[in-house]
Amino acid sequence: MFAEGVYLLFYNKASYRHNINRRLKVMDDKPDRESVLVQLRRERGLTSGGEYRLPLVSFNKLVLQSGLTIGFGRLILIVIVGMIGAFAAAMVFEGRLLHAVIAALFSGFVLPFMVLRFLRSRRQKKFAAQFPDAIDIIVRSLRAGHPVPIAINMVAREQPDPIGSEFGTVTDEITYGADLESAMRNLYFRVGTDDLPLFVTAVAIQGSTGGNLGEILENLSGVIRQRFKMRRKIRALAAEGRASALILSSLPIGMFAVINFLVPTFYASVWGEDLTKIALVLAACWMGVGNFIMYRMVNFKI
Repeated sequence: MFAEGVYLLFYNKASYRHNINRRLKVMDDKPDRESVLVQLRRERGLTSGGEYRLPLVSFNKLVLQSGLTIGFGRLILIVIVGMIGAFAAAMVFEGRLLHAVIAALFSGFVLPFMVLRFLRSRRQKKFAAQFPDAIDIIVRSLRAGHPVPIAINMVAREQPDPIGSEFGTVTDEITYGADLESAMRNLYFRVGTDDLPLFVTAVAIQGSTGGNLGEILENLSGVIRQRFKMRRKIRALAAEGRASALILSSLPIGMFAVINFLVPTFYASVWGEDLTKIALVLAACWMGVGNFIMYRMVNFKI
């Protein structure tokens, strides 16, 4: 009972810290909402006015949609440290300058893009899972007689990240001069999910032509839930293909590790040959082609 009590005590604290979103945390230290908006923008790699900070639009957009809050300065510093570490490790273990340069370039240019794309995909999936509940909150608020900005602010106060901070940024932008449609389009640029254009279009049409926005958003919430349900169903049906790809990819590496552990001298006679390295590179490329084909077979948009 004592152990359970300690667990529930820490679990409740962790749950509270997890549910509160980043914008509300910043507002505890800075009551001025304009300074909160500026800080959130700068953390995401934007200027204080909401523009891209770097001329590389695709990279700036990738960093923005990944949800990183460390800023470009720390991100570049981490990449440089990773390049130096990879270069030093390659020189220590192999001692060849060419291999060390390749490792440094991979760590500085390829690996960060892979990590950012993974973070973006994970954040977009989490946003898509929270989005129907956020629309339901807006619908209930509209039916209670609140205007659209107040309804959006309720999502910002009641939902965790990423959707809580994103809708809070929309509220702050509307407060400080942006119109509703522009703030919604900025939301889509910051997130980039497939369901957001439907929401942005519905709000924009209602703002220009009128209509029952609550009913429109209620129907939109149902459509998004059905799409989400279909994605989960397809993911379940494609589980066998993903398992096959994982087993086929990990089996050669696992067998190599087992043989090298049981008989360390098994590959000693051919490990230093150039032909062996060429064969390993070709095998890795061929395996990558097979994994890409299997990935395309079990992953597609709805």
